[in-house]
This record gives sequence, structure tokens and C-alpha cells, in this order.
Amino acid sequence: MSDSEQRYYHIDIAGCSRELPICPISDEMDIAGFVMLGDVEITEHTAAALLKKCPPHDVIITAETKGIPLAYEMARQGCRKYVVARKSVKAYMRNPIHVEVKSITTDHVQKLYLAEDDYKDLDGKRVLIVDDVISTGESLAAIESLVSQFGGNIVGRACVLAEGDAMDRKDIIFLEPLPLLFKNEAQA
Repeated sequence: MSDSEQRYYHIDIAGCSRELPICPISDEMDIAGFVMLGDVEITEHTAAALLKKCPPHDVIITAETKGIPLAYEMARQGCRKYVVARKSVKAYMRNPIHVEVKSITTDHVQKLYLAEDDYKDLDGKRVLIVDDVISTGESLAAIESLVSQFGGNIVGRACVLAEGDAMDRKDIIFLEPLPLLFKNEAQA
């Protein structure tokens, strides 16, 4: 598809308007691609809006990569501490714990790792899980499993956008819904 044929989905989030590119993920379904990386305005605005809705917490945790700017900005504006579940073990990571995850935007099973230095002082702490988008909930479940391994107390699950069925979940905090775009409906 050429740039002139690219389709977009319009969304307003925390006072910011964006045109999200429509991205195919299967023969039957497309998604609107939301990427916070590099978008300082949306990161600052969504972090502030989410913090107003989230319960008190001691630390924020997210999965590498797209949730990192949000976790950083929410920690900067709030609790001042965040950790990142990494997709691979790095040389500096001592005694890592891990879980497996399969995400809607990834074509294979991945592992998420936390180093001992990231989790050693978090036993009993109030943990807020954040991500840019929650869709199937697979990444969220994986992070919940990591948090249980280090003894953290999950006080909330927050994201900028709840995609598809996630918008009906009562256990997550989100700013805006994001529909899945089924191709047979789009052409009707």
C-alpha cells in the first residue's frame, strides 16, 4: 500500500488529536496503530490524565518497549519510581525472574524479565501496572505474574487505550476505547 492509500483512524486523547495509521494484523482484522514513542505531547498529557484516575502507588511497572515513555512520565509526575520488564536478559541483570507472553502485535511468544535490582525492594509495595494499549490482556497477565513473583501488591492496571473487548473490562483504568477494525465490517 502506498502512502497515498494509507488509511487512518481519528482519535482524541487527553486533549490531543491524532490520526492513527490503520495496520493489518490478519486477513480479517486491522488495528489502529498507536505509538507513543517520540510523541512528547501525548505522553505528558496522557500521563497526567491517567494519574488523576489511578490509586495511590509506590512503583510503576511496564513491559518493554512502547509503555516505557508513559511509565517514565507517570513516575516523574507522581511516585518517582518505575521498572521495566525487559524482553531479553542484559549483561547487567543479576538473578532475573521471567514470564512468557504472546501479544496481539507480536507473531511469537516472548519472555519478559526483571532483574533482582529492579524487584528486590518491591515486596509488599503498591504496584501500578501501565501500558500504552491493553487489548487481549496477555501482556497484562504476564506482568501480573512477574509482580506476584516478587511479592508486589497490584493496586491498579492502567493504559491509554483499551482495544477491542478490553474496553468492557472493569479491572482496568483507561482514557479512551479503541475498536478493532474488522475488514468485513469496514467494507460494508
